[in-house]
Amino acid sequence: MNATSKPITLRRAEKGGTSGSCTPLAARLFACFLFCIFTLFPLSVPAQLRFNFGKESPVRKLQVAEMAISNLYVDSVDEQKLVEDAIRGMLEKLDPHSAYSTAKETEALNEPLEGSFEGIGVQFNLIQDTLLVIQPVINGPSEKVGIVAGDRIVAVDDTAIAGVKMPREEIMRRLRGPKGTKVRLTVVRRGIADKLFFTVTRAKIPVKTIDAVYMLRPQVGYIRISSFGATTYGEFMEGVEKLRQEGMRDLVLDLQENGGGYLQAAVQIANEFLHKNDLIVYTQGRRAPRTDFKGEGNGKLIDGRVVVLVNEFTASAAEIVTGAIQDQDRGQVVGRRTFGKGLVQRPVPFPDGSMMRITVAHYYTPSGRCIQKPYTKGDMEDYARELDNRYKHGELYSADSIHFADSLKFYTLRRHRTVYGGGGIMPDFFVPLDTTQYTRLHRELSAKSIIINADLKYIDNNRKKLQQQYPDFADFIAHYEVPQSLTDEILREGEKQKVKPRDAKELQQTLPYLRLQLKALIARDLWDMTEYFQIMNQVNPIVQKAVTLLVPAKK
Repeated sequence: MNATSKPITLRRAEKGGTSGSCTPLAARLFACFLFCIFTLFPLSVPAQLRFNFGKESPVRKLQVAEMAISNLYVDSVDEQKLVEDAIRGMLEKLDPHSAYSTAKETEALNEPLEGSFEGIGVQFNLIQDTLLVIQPVINGPSEKVGIVAGDRIVAVDDTAIAGVKMPREEIMRRLRGPKGTKVRLTVVRRGIADKLFFTVTRAKIPVKTIDAVYMLRPQVGYIRISSFGATTYGEFMEGVEKLRQEGMRDLVLDLQENGGGYLQAAVQIANEFLHKNDLIVYTQGRRAPRTDFKGEGNGKLIDGRVVVLVNEFTASAAEIVTGAIQDQDRGQVVGRRTFGKGLVQRPVPFPDGSMMRITVAHYYTPSGRCIQKPYTKGDMEDYARELDNRYKHGELYSADSIHFADSLKFYTLRRHRTVYGGGGIMPDFFVPLDTTQYTRLHRELSAKSIIINADLKYIDNNRKKLQQQYPDFADFIAHYEVPQSLTDEILREGEKQKVKPRDAKELQQTLPYLRLQLKALIARDLWDMTEYFQIMNQVNPIVQKAVTLLVPAKK
C-alpha cells in the first residue's frame, strides 16, 4: 500500500559530495587507509580510535563495515548482494510490511497496479509444455494480426518455446518487450496442417482490476474488484454506469480476496458512497502527522443500498473501503474478518530500479479503529501463521470463537452500533467457511492442476462446437451440463497422481462443486471472468447472504 507522500530518491553523491556520503574514489581511498592502518600497524592504533568509528554516525559505521568486508575479507564477495542483504536484515527487524525488492521484483510488483504492461496481448496457459492462447485481448496487437483463441504459440523469433521445458517466466520475457517493437510468432492451429507465422507489434496492454460486472438480481448490481490500481476507479465507474442502465438501484461490492493496492483508488471509490466531509480514512505515524481523507459529496452511489463482501484475504485498501462504509453506517458488511493490513508504506526507489518500502504510518477507520492486526517486530514467522491460527481456533467456522476485549470497542458514527478494533474489519453478518464444498479430494485435485489442465484440454478440443451450440451466455448457463466423460477423466488422472477419494461419501460431496467449477471455467474460456463469477456465485454463501439482505424472501 502506498502513501500519498512523494517517494524519496537516493542518488549517488557527485564529486565534492556532502558529509556522510562517499564517492567510489573516496570509498577506495578510505578502504586503503583502513587496510594500511589495521594490517601494517595493528598494535599502534589507539583502542579509542579503533572502536569509535560508529560514534559519529550509524551510517558511517555501516559504510566502514561494507568497505572493510569488500576490501579485506579473505574471499571475494558480491558487493551488490552484500548491500541488499544488509538492507533486508535491517527491514526484517521492523514490521511485516517494510520490505526491499530488486529492480526485477519491483517491476513485477508495480505492474498489476499501474494498469498496463507492454506485450503481445494474449491470455494464455501452458498445457503439455505448450503455450495455449485462451483469449487474445480485444483490439490488442495479437488479435489485430489474426491470432485466435486455441492457437498454440510454439516459437518466438525462431526460438522454440514448446517441448523444450522452458520456464513460464522465460516465455513471458520473450513475449513482452517495449511498445512498438516487433516479434515473430510461429503458431500451430487446429485443422491447419502447416504452421502459421505472425509478426506482432507489441503495444501497451491494459491490466484489468475489476473481475466481474453484472446484474445479480433485478435492481441489484454486482461488481467484484480484485485489487486497487491506477485504473480501478475508471473501470469501477464504467461498471456502475453499465449497471445503472440495466436498472441497478442497490449494489453488492465484492472485495473477497482483494489484497489492496493504491490508497487513492480506495478513497475515490469510497467517495462515491459517502456525503460531503464524511471521513473515509486517516493516516498517522511517528513522523507523519495525521492526514484525513474525506468525501467530496459528488458521488453517484450516495443513494441505494450497498453490501460489501469480505473474507480473511481482504486487505489494505480493500479494508479502507470496507471500514469507511461500515463506520459511516452507509452499508452492511458480509463475510469473515478481514486480514488486518493497516500499515502505510512509503516507497524509496534506488537508482538501479530496486526499491525499499518503509512503513511510515497506520490506517485508521472513521471511528478511530486501527486496521492493522497485532505483530511482534522481527517475528515474521508468527505473523505469517496468523491466518492458520484463525483456522485452528475455529474462527473461520464460527463467530462465537472470536472474542474482543472491551478496550477494542468502538461505535459507528451515525447509528452508534458497536464495532471492534484489534486488527481487520469484523463483518456485520458473519458467514462461516463451507467445508462441505471444499473437500480434501477437491483441494488436492486443484493443487496438482488436474482440474485446470482437464478444462484446457476440453476447451481446446470443443471450442468451435461449443461456440456454435451456445452463442449466447444466457443459453449456456441455463442448459449446458458438464459431460460425465470430463469428470471421469479428472478422476482417472487423479488416481495416476495418487489423488483418490477416501470413500464414496467424499466423492459424492466433491462432484457437484467440481462440475460447477468446470462449467465456470469453460464459460470463462468462451467469454470472460464476469461469466465465470456469474456461475460460481450461485453457490458462494457470502454472495447468497448478500442477496437475502437485498432481496427479502417472498412471503
